[in-house]
Order: sequence, then C-alpha cells, then structure tokens
Amino acid sequence: MAVMVAFLNLIIIFSVVSTTGKSLSLNYYAKTCPNVEFIVAKAVKDATARDKTVPAAILRMHFHDCFVRGCDASVLLNSKGNNKAEKDGPPNVSLHAFYVIDAAKKALEASCPGVVSCADILALAARDAVFLSGGPTWDVPKGRKDGRTSKASETRQLPAPTFNLSQLRQSFSQRGLSGEDLVALSGGHTLGFSHCSSFKNRIHNFNATHDVDPSLNPSFAAKLISICPLKNQAKNAGTSMDPSTTTFDNTYYRLILQQKGLFSSDQVLLDNPDTKNLVTKFATSKKAFYEAFAKSMIRMSSINGGQEVRKDCRMIN
Repeated sequence: MAVMVAFLNLIIIFSVVSTTGKSLSLNYYAKTCPNVEFIVAKAVKDATARDKTVPAAILRMHFHDCFVRGCDASVLLNSKGNNKAEKDGPPNVSLHAFYVIDAAKKALEASCPGVVSCADILALAARDAVFLSGGPTWDVPKGRKDGRTSKASETRQLPAPTFNLSQLRQSFSQRGLSGEDLVALSGGHTLGFSHCSSFKNRIHNFNATHDVDPSLNPSFAAKLISICPLKNQAKNAGTSMDPSTTTFDNTYYRLILQQKGLFSSDQVLLDNPDTKNLVTKFATSKKAFYEAFAKSMIRMSSINGGQEVRKDCRMIN
C-alpha cells in the first residue's frame, strides 16, 4: 500500500511538472550539484535556530514570488535606479529573512558555482521551512530559472487579505490553481504574524451597517480592537496568525470554523459549500491537510518564467 501511495505521489509530481512548459525534474542537480538539498536545508535550519520567525518569512516569500511572474526569484531582486523592485511593493515591505537565501546561495556557489538558481533555492527553502515547523515534506521538482524583471507595481497582482471568495478563486485560477489549492495553500497562514493593516477592515468601519465584521467571533473581535485601536495604535502592532504561530498544523482551519479567522480572505472560505467542506476536512484531519498542502505546493512552485541562473540573488547577471 505504502509503495502504491508513493508511486501515485510520483505520478502527481510528474504530471504537474510536465504541464508547466518548463521541464522541471526531481533529479535536475543529481550530477551537477548533488548536495544542493543538504546545503539549502542547513541554511534554513541554522537561521531558524537563531530566529523562530524565519520559516514563516521564507514560506510567505515563496508565495509572493510565485504569484508575480511565476517562481522566478523576482521577489529577491533589489530596486535599482528608477526601477522599484517587487520587494519594495506595498504587500512586500514586511518580507524579511532574505539573508537566508543569500547564505544558501553563497554556500552553493562555493560548492557548485553558477549551477543552482535562486528560484530553486527559494522553492527548496520553503519546503524546509514547513518541515522544520512540524509540517509535511515533499520532493521539490527543480530546474527553475531566475527572472530578469522585478516591478513593485506588479505586486498588485498578489491576492489581498481583504479579497472575497470570487476574487481569490480568480487569482488562483489565473495561475492554473484549483479551489482545493486555494484552501490548502491558505493553510500557510498557520505560521507567522500579521500587522493591523491586513485586518483592520474587519474591526473598524466594516460597512454602512456594522462597524465590526459580523462574521467575526465577538470576543476575538474585541481582542483585535484592543491590539489595533482606531487611534494611538502602537508602531508595528499586530497579532500572530494563530496561537501556535511557529508550529505548522491545522489550527488555522479550526479557528475559521469558530469564526476566528484573522483575514477576510480566511473567513470567506466558508462562503461556498465546496471550500467550506475542505475547511472542515482539513480542520478534522491534519493528515488530509498535509497531503493536500504538499500537492498544492508542488503545483504552485512549478509555475515558472525565468531566463538565467543568477550569481547573486539580489541582482541580475
């Protein structure tokens, strides 16, 4: 049975890879850089030992990379001259831990210079970040190339925390991702921290009838209002995405069912029977969530559009 499951997982991986247009493969670096996975994992592990917020940061960085121009490491490029890069776009100013990718790249350049793309490093690091936080692991198809374009204006394409369900579905379907991918990948919100700006729409001036979003649990809403008052809010105020903020688990889905999802885009997953059934399924079974998350991460991380292998992840060759 276990062999059959493993075989089916491989079929899923290869079918995803073959539909992306770029030929990614599991053994892409087998001859040219056999230690690539070990080197990236060490960089992520070392950084996480010093800073427990690193895994959430790396996972978010990978999402934000893939949703703009595909997974081409365009999010890593620095602004230069008149060009404001993605990392300086409004949704990305709170991204951090770029130094982890730099550390992995430096070690890889010493071991196998000019071979491993920054896009592959980020895809591998995101997988390692999830696993180090207690989540699932999966085989990452490799062979992405790094992009040469990065524009802050294009970060408007990222799904916003204020999106309703139809906006979310459209954003995902435009990238070849399904409703199940949407619900599974939203589970990445089990890790990390959010500033007030991402959920203040739910607790102040929600609409003409309600000051507070009526789909918010009242005691949870009161807690959020105390953290993010309308006036005299503390600088960088915010809250953890869920109470087990550094542990990758299915608490996120259980909170949504209790009307304690932090973002509008979390709570709206209950607005449709299909997505609601998946929320319930993942809230009930961590195993079902982990399997779906791994599958969806492979699908998302296989969207690619790059052209080169950068020598320095922060600048084009």
